[in-house]
Amino acid sequence: MRTQGWPRLLPMRLPKPPGRRWKFVVSALASLVLGAGPGFAEDGGLWPAGPYMLSDELGDFTISAVGGTGTADDPIVVFEEFRSATPATLTIRTAMRRMPRLPGEGQLMVLHVRLDILNNSGHPWIEFEFELQEAPGRPSVFGDGLSFDQRNQSPETIVSSAFSRFDRKFEPYDRLLFSGGQVDPLRTVSFQFVITDFTPRWTFYLVQDPRIASS
Repeated sequence: MRTQGWPRLLPMRLPKPPGRRWKFVVSALASLVLGAGPGFAEDGGLWPAGPYMLSDELGDFTISAVGGTGTADDPIVVFEEFRSATPATLTIRTAMRRMPRLPGEGQLMVLHVRLDILNNSGHPWIEFEFELQEAPGRPSVFGDGLSFDQRNQSPETIVSSAFSRFDRKFEPYDRLLFSGGQVDPLRTVSFQFVITDFTPRWTFYLVQDPRIASS
């Protein structure tokens, strides 16, 4: 399936390597993209975002800024930096169990997400996979309440700034694989998709896996 163009967002070329300058650039960029100052981490490294708290506590990547509330008009936007081409897990905690009511859908938490990820791994990425997990290392099964919007058979909300195709799987685990493109070192790639959260657990996980060409 081919993705559509990225709404109101263009691919970026970062002029300087990461570090203090990168954090300053991210803060300024986040202000422009989010239309306001970006959120900052609270004590314990938790980033508030709508009814959730996000964390890079499991390592292998760094969150630089977070904003948005998670709605279709105001998605949660997360700025991240990957220093290696290894899987990294974003921890998502429910800050308040408020379940919006959608017409005809009953109680449902619908989380609109956009990830802007800097490739500082030193390797070009040729694919990028996301996987939802209710517990670390445990695949998300069809009926556990987590999915990449599995009720939506024509997901127009799944887009990327660098990859032209995506593939969703709900069994044996919830996976979203982007392909048909490349992200060179020191370039930023953006992804947007929807997570539906029925799970009774207060914490779930998003595994982010950049793929490089096999040698």
